[in-house]
Amino acid sequence: MDDSVAEYDVVVAGAGPVGLMLACELVLGGARTLVVERLAEVDETIKAGAINSPTAVALYRRGLLPALAEVQEAAMNRFREFRESYEFRKSRGGESGAAAASAVPPPRFAGHFAGIMLSAALLDESDPAFADLGPADGIGLIPQATLERLLGERARELGVEVRRQVELTGFATDDTDEGGSGVTVRLAGAQDVRAGWLVGCDGGRSTVRKLAGFDFPGTPPEITGYQAIADLTGVEGLRGGWNTTESGTYAYGPMPGRILTVEFDGPPADRETPVTTEELQASVRRVTGVDVTVGEVRSLTRFTDNCRQASTYRAGRVLLAGDAAHVHSPFGGQGLNLGVGDAMNLGWKLAAVVRGDAPEGLLDSYTRERHPIGAWVLEWTRAQIALMRTESHARALREVVTGMAGTVGGTTYLVKKISGVWQHYDLPGDHPLVGHSAPDLEFADGTRLADHLHGGRALLLDLADDPKLRARAEGHGDRVDVRTTVAAGHPELAALLVRPDGYVAWAATTDSAQDMGKGPEDTLEAALERWFGAPVS
Repeated sequence: MDDSVAEYDVVVAGAGPVGLMLACELVLGGARTLVVERLAEVDETIKAGAINSPTAVALYRRGLLPALAEVQEAAMNRFREFRESYEFRKSRGGESGAAAASAVPPPRFAGHFAGIMLSAALLDESDPAFADLGPADGIGLIPQATLERLLGERARELGVEVRRQVELTGFATDDTDEGGSGVTVRLAGAQDVRAGWLVGCDGGRSTVRKLAGFDFPGTPPEITGYQAIADLTGVEGLRGGWNTTESGTYAYGPMPGRILTVEFDGPPADRETPVTTEELQASVRRVTGVDVTVGEVRSLTRFTDNCRQASTYRAGRVLLAGDAAHVHSPFGGQGLNLGVGDAMNLGWKLAAVVRGDAPEGLLDSYTRERHPIGAWVLEWTRAQIALMRTESHARALREVVTGMAGTVGGTTYLVKKISGVWQHYDLPGDHPLVGHSAPDLEFADGTRLADHLHGGRALLLDLADDPKLRARAEGHGDRVDVRTTVAAGHPELAALLVRPDGYVAWAATTDSAQDMGKGPEDTLEAALERWFGAPVS
């Protein structure tokens, strides 16, 4: 091979939020990483407008909470601007700006299901699923493009090499009985690069997925949707929020000029054809029944409910994450959150394999843990499509679900699903915390658990000042940080082993810190070796 070919541990195709998040995790883990992206700049097209709890917590654990809070405040200001706008006043029957603003409760993210808005006033916040989330619990309104810029800045700070206007056109893996030693990546207009691993984070039409031959089963689309931010006139007949009509569904707001429509007339004849202002305006008029005129368009996208998922997320030295691994309708912004979760799960594992601290078999846990959550998201979005259909049976079912959503139990159930607080992995161990996102414990020195995860390393918490416990982790000291402290409000916890992605790998209560009565798969030693490799003597 030509010695002049640049070599990396990992090449990531795609510099969207998922690719950038993954690259940051890889670099934290010590992997030499290159990100290639065909676009010159951040894609400002309007997409997801919010993040869920696992995403907010993941970013918080990497020290990004202050930046997220600033972004959310800016988003809230745009929401307030819309509530006080002329267009919104008209949509509420001509109320004055102050009256219109007071007629709607202060903005508080609760979400929607199939356009059925959920009232935060009905949410049972005492549900244990919402406990111990920490300061990230208040973060939600983070637009996708803004998150991409934030992660781009973090990537620069970490020294991630990102090449824009560079498109991956092909690759060749080493085919040997041992599975090969790497991948040669071909880049348009640039020299080939050599890497140990290739990860496709290049979207729903992923070149990496197609070239690697991943199976991508699913269901075909039945809707055409449009989402835009534009200058709109003639909006007096529109109602703010999500609305169902005889022709489909539309959403108006929650920021000035934002409009979304959904029609059940099949997918567009040619998805490659650029969407036009005239196309958007026609859809708005058909769905709303209002003669809205669309003026200057600042952002416009067309979407469907094509719903597919790769059967596996790994084929040898090629892996998939984000939309490259799964696509579905965009309702609720689940795709962004699902992709960030993929990146958090894969990043530390792939970095550990690159360092030689873990065998390649660790990567099999990536599909095993993330595929079920992706499958759930696909079903969740399919259910919303079913409830949004215009035929009479779907409308009857929608009335029933709307009534259930208007109860404390119904709202709490739906919000738990939408927020992602239910998500967990099926990991070995019988402690109820194992496999779940670690609670954001507050320690005696005033710090919280998230403060000790900024570096992307695993963390063993000794909460009972047990020298024997600490000694059992000595052989993993180069891979696992050990901290002795006291957790306020959790006297029952003696120890926690937290993976770099923030999920609990092992836990002990004060009466079982030495694994008394546990099987060999449940011990601390077993967990350390399973996730972080054999101890160093």
